[in-house]
Amino acid sequence: MVSEKYSHISDNELLERFYIDSNNEWLGILLERYTYLLLGVCMKYLKNEEESKDAVQQIFLKAITELGKYKVDYLKSWLYMVAKNHCLMKLRDKHVIVSAEEQRGLTAQETDKQSLMEKEVALTHLENALDELNAEQKTCVTLFYLQKRSYQEIADQTGFTLLQVKSHIQNGKRNLKILVEKKMK
Repeated sequence: MVSEKYSHISDNELLERFYIDSNNEWLGILLERYTYLLLGVCMKYLKNEEESKDAVQQIFLKAITELGKYKVDYLKSWLYMVAKNHCLMKLRDKHVIVSAEEQRGLTAQETDKQSLMEKEVALTHLENALDELNAEQKTCVTLFYLQKRSYQEIADQTGFTLLQVKSHIQNGKRNLKILVEKKMK
């Protein structure tokens, strides 16, 4: 797989590289990462494997065309919406009638997926913001919130005083909030 060679590069970075040099190789790597997600979305709507595979290819073509024209910030969400709309258009063309109950079920699933995608975006921003903290704050915040260490354990491990640990955690938490809010705008 080509994408394994580039697995250390984030989706946003690959997308940014594409916007800078218009090299479709970057898009190819990105789209390869989302093949199974798109196939799953198409299978949910079309309920036919061959049609779904064809739909994914058509979605890839649309993505290559549209991403060349417009700047997209959240590729995963955008691809999901393109796939959903593509499938709904195919169903309309076939004159498939989806009952109100099925529509409510699909809408509930979409709301759940949208909520999950929003949480994923927020977590990505949080992860990026954590990297922007100074070393002391990052260490203390990581040990306290992610590794569930006590103030005393952090002090013992880092050599900071209890007062310094508390200060680094409070300042780190405040700075994380500021950084994440900036990224979410």
